[in-house]
Order: sequence, then C-alpha cells, then structure tokens
Amino acid sequence: MATTRFWFESLQNWQSEFLSIVSLVGLSIFLRQHGSPESKPVDAAHSETGR
Repeated sequence: MATTRFWFESLQNWQSEFLSIVSLVGLSIFLRQHGSPESKPVDAAHSETGR
C-alpha cells in the first residue's frame, strides 16, 4: 500500500468507475426528459405505450 503504483492504479480505477456512473446517470436523465420521444409517462399502462 505504500507504493506509488498502487495508488496510481487505485485512483485510475476510481476515476473510471466514477465516469461510468456519471455517464449512466446523465444519459438516463437526458432520455427521461419531458417530451422526449424516448420517454413515456411513468404511470402509463403498458398497453397504452406499446413498449
């Protein structure tokens, strides 16, 4: 744990995990925007949306 290589690899791993989570959250917010063709009303029945 005292080596610089350990900390360098740990921080790179943390950065990649953080970026992937931020990307997924950002994409889900973008796709759920009101009026977006990819979005549907949350309380809509499956038969109404066809999805």
